[in-house]
Amino acid sequence: MIRPPARPTSAGAVYFSLLGPLTAVRDGRPLPLGPRKQRLVLATLLARPNTPVSVDVLTDAVWPDDPPRTARKNLQVYVSAARALLGSTGDDGRNRVVHGCGGYRLTIDEGELDTLRFRSLARAGRAAGERGDLRTAARLLREALDLWEGPPLNDLRDSTGVAEEAERLEARCLTVYEDWAETEIELGRAAVAVDGLRDLVERHPLRERLRVAWMNSLHQSGRQAEALAVYDDYRQLLARELGLEPSPAMAALYRAMLGRGRAARPAAAGRGTAHGTALPAAPRDFTGRREELRDLLALLGSPDERVVVVSGPAGSGKSALALRAAHLLGDGFPDGRFHVQVRREDGSARTPAEVLGELGRLCGVRITVDSTVPSGSAVPAAPEGGPAAAVPQGAADAWQRWLSLHRALIVLDDVPDEASVRGLLPRSGPSSVVLTARGQLAGLAPVHRIALGALADGEALELLGKLIGPGRLRTDPAAALRIVRACGALPLAVGVGGMRLAVLRHLPLAEYADRLGDSSAALDELVAGDISVRLRMASGWQDLSADDRRALGRLAGPAKEGGFTLDGAMEALGCGERAAIRTVESLIDAGAVTSPTGEVTAHAALYEVPRLLCLYAGEREGA
Repeated sequence: MIRPPARPTSAGAVYFSLLGPLTAVRDGRPLPLGPRKQRLVLATLLARPNTPVSVDVLTDAVWPDDPPRTARKNLQVYVSAARALLGSTGDDGRNRVVHGCGGYRLTIDEGELDTLRFRSLARAGRAAGERGDLRTAARLLREALDLWEGPPLNDLRDSTGVAEEAERLEARCLTVYEDWAETEIELGRAAVAVDGLRDLVERHPLRERLRVAWMNSLHQSGRQAEALAVYDDYRQLLARELGLEPSPAMAALYRAMLGRGRAARPAAAGRGTAHGTALPAAPRDFTGRREELRDLLALLGSPDERVVVVSGPAGSGKSALALRAAHLLGDGFPDGRFHVQVRREDGSARTPAEVLGELGRLCGVRITVDSTVPSGSAVPAAPEGGPAAAVPQGAADAWQRWLSLHRALIVLDDVPDEASVRGLLPRSGPSSVVLTARGQLAGLAPVHRIALGALADGEALELLGKLIGPGRLRTDPAAALRIVRACGALPLAVGVGGMRLAVLRHLPLAEYADRLGDSSAALDELVAGDISVRLRMASGWQDLSADDRRALGRLAGPAKEGGFTLDGAMEALGCGERAAIRTVESLIDAGAVTSPTGEVTAHAALYEVPRLLCLYAGEREGA
């Protein structure tokens, strides 16, 4: 069982709070946090605990418009004050705030920060719900919500960077509130959630999951007319604002309520009604990929293709392509379209049981996943002869029954390996699954594959123009072309560069192109607010095995010169032909090296590493 952390009780311990105004308490007494700029630095570090925060992000948080020339020195003073406030950590008395690759990193435990405690309570509550222990789930989720003392960081929201962090925290709270309300409804205690749901719907009128929970809570409380009015109001709002109708699942719930006077109850396992569309917003700046999008739409529209893998290096736009297709395919999947991340926020892989539990909640199918299943318990067979997924047989059967009875589209995003999803893929029925992954997921078959590389020059320039304006793009088209090529023509990097230029309106394109052309500084330039290309490259780097990281670091040198041949790989790696082939092919399978699309012998092939990954690998090799 996952146990929620406790607040610190040791003498001298400091407890920080972001869920409300920024505060710090030691031994029950509030601590002075200093002047406003110092509090902004502390809030930004606390909002990204145990993660490097770049100097640019801190600078933007403190001076969003016009940082002084002394900004870096001033930041050092504020960070020094934060170190004094936080004290040391560990038996060796190490500083909690250290500076390294990627920026300043604050080390803090779950019992010392309310946002970490909130996350752990929410995770424990969801795990209890997946085990079928709904009372425990409701209690833990309520404990998480009770940590909130008002809008997060409400005293520092005049800083754009801090305001963005606060909005992300509010979005997490909203999701946990929905989890809690749905659990209370399933327990037959809908009345406790009615008023809170009404208030949240007033603040978030277009959020369908909230509306569905409010409808169910009113209906279960015997207030049928009000429940039906919630649907009617939502239908009129969607038509007026967006020209859309409620999802088929919500419409089905409305019709069911019209047909009976008692409260709507959760559907039985394996035959639930989908909760409608659960997709992130469609990417507004989606550009290019016309051929790949056409292929993906055709595959998902075919009755013979149930699983499609979209692969490519970090930042190549895999998720954007999958979501673009999912948003365009509403009519083809009447039982819903759903998106689930296969990794946690820190980049680690979620277990198949965790992913299956979330799929069950989204699709309305009752799935009980017991994380304490003893070894030897039944698990679904691996269809391709690989290792079985760590999901109990009953849960897997319930999921497969649901898939066989419904036509839904599932997007499993950022898949780290085959074992994370093997037991979740449909064995029969009309549902389809799109997997996005950096690696090739070669152990899955039969699947169709779409590999993404760099954008064409014209597509990359189109994306840049959307962000900085076509007029500015036309002022120096040659420099604009240098910018997108220095970004490796990867959508993420071009997007970050465009966002940075959109803020730095005074910066000539040629000067920025020169900065990106400097291999030692390019990754430092590709940071916009809290979006850092270096951090994305670091995440991909951590996915590689130690041997692959070592090899990629050695191949970074020859790769910078426009690619490398097998002979070049043998020289850089200091090994023979067979060992070099195995190493290069391992990097291709991991998505770190690209190879020609047509058939060619190993000796004649020219292998490439995406420029920015190449730069990051070079940094790691020289570290």
